[in-house]
Amino acid sequence: MERLLLCWDDLDDLVGAVGFLTGAFTRWLLRVLKLTLLASSALAMVVAGAYVPPLGLAFATLLFVSLLYHRVTEPPVRPARAA
Repeated sequence: MERLLLCWDDLDDLVGAVGFLTGAFTRWLLRVLKLTLLASSALAMVVAGAYVPPLGLAFATLLFVSLLYHRVTEPPVRPARAA
């Protein structure tokens, strides 16, 4: 019976480790997607500004407002503690 409980405990540890790694991967993937969206928005702003200046200004305004909204609504980032 004790061996069965140890196997269940090991399985529980494995599931927890996979969940931890999945969460870290998800955060990394979301960060990459955000940076890609930001870069593509900036590129679109530059290209549109080169051809139609008012459209470039509109893109710049939308980008500024979205970044400001993100900064205001995001919880503050706390520095990591040293172990």
